[in-house]
Amino acid sequence: MTCIFYALALVMSFLIVYVLIPPFSRLAFKLDFVDKPRKNVERKLHREPIPLTASYAIFIGFFITYIAVAREINWETGALFLGGVLLLTIGTIDDWYKTKGKDFPALPKMLVQVSAAVLVYLSGNVFTGFFNPFSGEYVVLPVILQFVLTILWIFGVTTVINFSDGLDGLAGGLSAISGITLFVVALTMGQSNSAMMAIILVGVTLAYLRFNKPPAKVFMGDAGATFLGFLLAVIALDGAFKQATVLSLFIPILAIGVPIFDNIFVVIKRFLQGKAIYEADASQVHYRLLRAGLNNKQALMVLCLVSTCFGLSSIILMLVQI
Repeated sequence: MTCIFYALALVMSFLIVYVLIPPFSRLAFKLDFVDKPRKNVERKLHREPIPLTASYAIFIGFFITYIAVAREINWETGALFLGGVLLLTIGTIDDWYKTKGKDFPALPKMLVQVSAAVLVYLSGNVFTGFFNPFSGEYVVLPVILQFVLTILWIFGVTTVINFSDGLDGLAGGLSAISGITLFVVALTMGQSNSAMMAIILVGVTLAYLRFNKPPAKVFMGDAGATFLGFLLAVIALDGAFKQATVLSLFIPILAIGVPIFDNIFVVIKRFLQGKAIYEADASQVHYRLLRAGLNNKQALMVLCLVSTCFGLSSIILMLVQI
């Protein structure tokens, strides 16, 4: 696949999302589908109602571009689409609860996220094993372990991107950086389908960031954040994890390093404190930076810089493996 197709996909996905966000935002105000400020809730940093409809523009922009440019419609594409629809639906319900000042139960969200991951597994996009660095042989994992690791990876990345969506520009910025990293990795490894998905993801997130940079004019809500996390997980599974060695297994982990490592820390901390692991609070690194005295833009720049360093480390590790 030539560079022209990747450039076309980047521009097309950007323009679709950029054009769709304003009308969706106007519709959100008419339907009162907005994130309202809530007093005494540390996670609510904004002071004005913000539309929660960017997720639909992102979803439409991604799939229209992918089908138009990649022209690859198969069971894997169908599973990706159906999984995205599931996440968008449960995310919309969750976001609707938030507009009413309520919290949606965590269990239904978890079950739907696992269901989306199972669809991907059934489509054949699976973590099957790795190359033994000593013998050069490919180690095929037992089927049950393939299933568990695939589901855990997709569910985990979907969750950590969602948990990172607490600061203007953060989830979109981290997803864009991770997308660029995975695009470079896939392109270098000759995995054109993964590279195409990654560059489209970059396009939709860059368009979203035009409206979500501080101070944000629109949010993507849980619906959009879980969808982006789902895409990143699938792209890594379809690309960087394929034909991986033991060492190169860290390539996708580093590519999505900031939300992964931050939320591992948060989960361990919550577990030790006897708190619910899956419920949202203000323990993520971006909230800690704000409490340390940084403003939104400063915290965003710090975390995007760290994410860029992780991304470069991921690319260097990949080049060492070649």
